[in-house]
Amino acid sequence: MTACRLPERGQATVELAALLPLLAVVALSAYAVLAARTAGEQAGAAAEAGAIALIQDGDPRAAARDILPRAARRHSRTTLEDRRVTVTVRPRVPLLARWLTARATADAGPEPTP
Repeated sequence: MTACRLPERGQATVELAALLPLLAVVALSAYAVLAARTAGEQAGAAAEAGAIALIQDGDPRAAARDILPRAARRHSRTTLEDRRVTVTVRPRVPLLARWLTARATADAGPEPTP
């Protein structure tokens, strides 16, 4: 009876070792999706803050930068074109950050008339 069970020894270890790379890919994918989603939300909030600051005659770049978390500030860029504020946030995901960059634009509306 032990002769039949001998070849099965270590089978679970081999199966686990074969599944570990797949589990790593699934975990990295889930992390990338969450990071990209978070970057999109941060970019949207920063663009809106910049547009509001522009309406209130404030500094839109400073407003957009101030609303971002400290870690995201280093990986963000704010551009102004007319009365449109565009914020780009790149999430910190190894190997995939270039493709997961989030961009959001907020329009401050027409120039106010005096």
